[in-house]
Amino acid sequence: MRGMSESVQHASAFPPVETALAEPNGLLIQGGDLSLPLLLDAYRHGIFPWFNPGEPILWWSPDPRMVLVPGDIRVTRSLARRMRNGGFELRVDTAFVEVMRGCGEPRAGEYGTWISPAMVAAYSRLFDAGYAHSIETWHDGVLVGGLYGVAIGRMFYGESMFSREADASKIALVRLARQLQQWEFGLIDCQMETAHLASMGARTLPRAAFVAQLAELVNLPHRSGPWTFDAPD
Repeated sequence: MRGMSESVQHASAFPPVETALAEPNGLLIQGGDLSLPLLLDAYRHGIFPWFNPGEPILWWSPDPRMVLVPGDIRVTRSLARRMRNGGFELRVDTAFVEVMRGCGEPRAGEYGTWISPAMVAAYSRLFDAGYAHSIETWHDGVLVGGLYGVAIGRMFYGESMFSREADASKIALVRLARQLQQWEFGLIDCQMETAHLASMGARTLPRAAFVAQLAELVNLPHRSGPWTFDAPD
């Protein structure tokens, strides 16, 4: 399977990621749009959009890059108990827009959100095209947490997560990681380094190493959406 990565080489509309600024870390270029072709081009080359509403679109490729190998997901005993006994239901691709809006809700100590209506519309187009996905945690029929991201080939790019109940987003991430391991995905891109993700098994990679792995993984056979997860073990 991995030998198939030699078959496709994609030119990019973006400058090489090595030209990104060191401060602010990873800022590559300004401008462009959130069209489906440009977003897919960006993700294929380790670039993502992140900007405040009303400002020009900014494209980023930080160094180092935080990633999670699906098989390295770390589950504490307390989290395992919550997953078994908390009464949660995991769904996938049934409430994509609602998950994005949940991720855009104000958080303690923060004002506003970068998940604007334009971002919701753009990633909804990715969802409709079979590239974006939502992993959802439900409790008594109510959406209480989850995450969304983009999948190309055997690469998953995590965008954002939210919780309305304790551990709800962690439970979604664990379920995603376990399924991606079964599907032989190589990496989950976590973008920026955080202590929260590090506690769950994520680690940093130099950008050059990340991009080298990415170039292989995005050219492996693509599992288009909407996804259906296998029954958990």
